[in-house]
Amino acid sequence: MLTFTAMAQAETKESAGTGGKLYMLPVPLAENALHTIPESVKLLSCRLKFYFVENIRTARRYLKSIDREVDIDAIHFVEINNQTEPDLALLRQWLKAGHEVGMMSEAGCPGMADPGSVLAALAQEMGVLVIPQTGPSSVLLALMASGFNGQGFRFTGYLPVKDPQRGKAIKELEQLSVQRNETQIFIETPYRNNQLLQELLRLCKHSTRLCIAADITGEGEWIRTQTIGAWTQAPPDLHKRPVVFLLMG
Repeated sequence: MLTFTAMAQAETKESAGTGGKLYMLPVPLAENALHTIPESVKLLSCRLKFYFVENIRTARRYLKSIDREVDIDAIHFVEINNQTEPDLALLRQWLKAGHEVGMMSEAGCPGMADPGSVLAALAQEMGVLVIPQTGPSSVLLALMASGFNGQGFRFTGYLPVKDPQRGKAIKELEQLSVQRNETQIFIETPYRNNQLLQELLRLCKHSTRLCIAADITGEGEWIRTQTIGAWTQAPPDLHKRPVVFLLMG
């Protein structure tokens, strides 16, 4: 009987010889921001015939926006999202067959607060090349514009939805930012942005700095850093806008 290590080595050797690859493909953050995607990535995106995507309809429309001549019906799409478990057996099959597979989320970079990491993990286990492509990341763009520490930062993703867990998480992030001189970055579902902002204004110290980065790369892009005390005077309406929050004590 083969040991687990021997099996893994055999699978790695098999997959490495097939030429299968997994491309992590960024897409625009804003609907009309095709210019933020390099031409080489656009060409690659339209060339691939096997895809895992967060939403098939959106993915098809995006590829058509790049190239109206792309043969959408020749592309195999499989969904991976909060409602659909990833078909890892199919990914394994595609990669073993030597196919080049793409992963695209709804916006920005896959694998960062978006689906894709489990696909990359399987490809890594198989010894298959995982190739990230250049494109917009809301997390990094927000950090660049915030004026906060770019050498020490933590991306927390989504905070708990309900109290007391949410309030506890906010206070912990504020304390960590002071103790470690570390930028704390987090996001929220767009229709709950205003509630999160109100919690931040209520729980954080007036001297703590908060950066709000909304509609990054879009026509309404707006990135501003102020103290909690200043934000309290005139809180913005963030309802249904894509926002990244950054906190620094």
